[in-house]
Amino acid sequence: MTTTGANTPAAATGTHGVPAAHPGPVLKCLVWDLDNTLWQGTLLEDGEVTLPDTVRDVVVELDSRGILQSVASKNDHETAWARLERLGIADYFVLPRIGWGPKSDSVRRIADTLGFALTTVAFIDDQPAERAEVAHHLPEVRCYEAEAAPFLPARPEFAPPLQTVDSRRRRQMYQAGFRREAARAGATGPDEDFLRSLELDMRIGRATGEELSRVEELTLRTSQMNATGVHYSDADLRRLLTDPGHEVLVVTLTDRFGPHGAVGVLLLERHPDVWHLKLLATSCRVVSFGAGATVLNWLIDEAARAGVHLMADFRPTERNRMMEIAYRFAGFLDGDPCSCGAALARAAADGLQRLHLRPAPRPASTTIRVGAVDLARRRSGPGTRAVHTGAAPSRPS
Repeated sequence: MTTTGANTPAAATGTHGVPAAHPGPVLKCLVWDLDNTLWQGTLLEDGEVTLPDTVRDVVVELDSRGILQSVASKNDHETAWARLERLGIADYFVLPRIGWGPKSDSVRRIADTLGFALTTVAFIDDQPAERAEVAHHLPEVRCYEAEAAPFLPARPEFAPPLQTVDSRRRRQMYQAGFRREAARAGATGPDEDFLRSLELDMRIGRATGEELSRVEELTLRTSQMNATGVHYSDADLRRLLTDPGHEVLVVTLTDRFGPHGAVGVLLLERHPDVWHLKLLATSCRVVSFGAGATVLNWLIDEAARAGVHLMADFRPTERNRMMEIAYRFAGFLDGDPCSCGAALARAAADGLQRLHLRPAPRPASTTIRVGAVDLARRRSGPGTRAVHTGAAPSRPS
């Protein structure tokens, strides 16, 4: 019988032992067994194992969709990892757990390290006893028979609704993140010195049609650093993209370890005397690098150069207290009696606050180099860009 993620026998199975139904959120990580699951054969007994082309194709396809993959296998680690390298697929797997402990422990540790809820993790193994052990201890994890492997990409739980540039390189971003965290753990001295050593490079530019999926994904995935909690659909964003009175801006970040991907989005409406910040959302992954403060300071400096005030929409939620602190720390005030707000449309959302700021020039970041569009100068056409450069970070000698 097939074991479901709910730790109950499946009521029915499809062809090739695929569970008939696996309700739940879209999966973020698939954990593979090795022997007679990922490859055919038992490595320590047979010596030689083979990787079916169909399984290799599944690994590559899931990776392209932004679904992370790992390993939980009872094997000798050095021998098994060397074979994965020989087969040319070792790089596809993050945080492998290869040893002799219970596989439920391995799956749990993988999920915990990634910060994923167990409901978004799946496990595939040829042995019913191993699937049952994982299902018993981790009932939220969805379990699959090895025979189901070729058919997983066709299943809805393995099909994220949005596939973006960032999702296609999610594995590389996580791998870079592990190296970055290791460097941070080994760093000595002030944190600012470590941040300079990262050679952080931020780009703020007008979104293109191809980037809108990244913008929509950010409004969906970001809750703690989302000023309003509002989700803008692809259709909404495309309409605003062609509106000369609006700016849809995407923030990306890279460092010497690799890309962080798209980490922020700003939706700005221009008026002669005031810029209306309708949405600001930044990824929680880069809060510790000062990315959110850098974006706000850049925008405030642009508004000061343009001679306009700023009005920012903010709607408190259970999770976005960090964003409120960021606005207050930047100098935004609630209830400022400035007449510039009269130019704005009446707030439609319940509980929406309008925060006001009279901008003054802000110093450039000492840890992040910023290259950005010049908002203080009216755009002469799509894609017009200028550079606003902070102090160039350098590694301490």
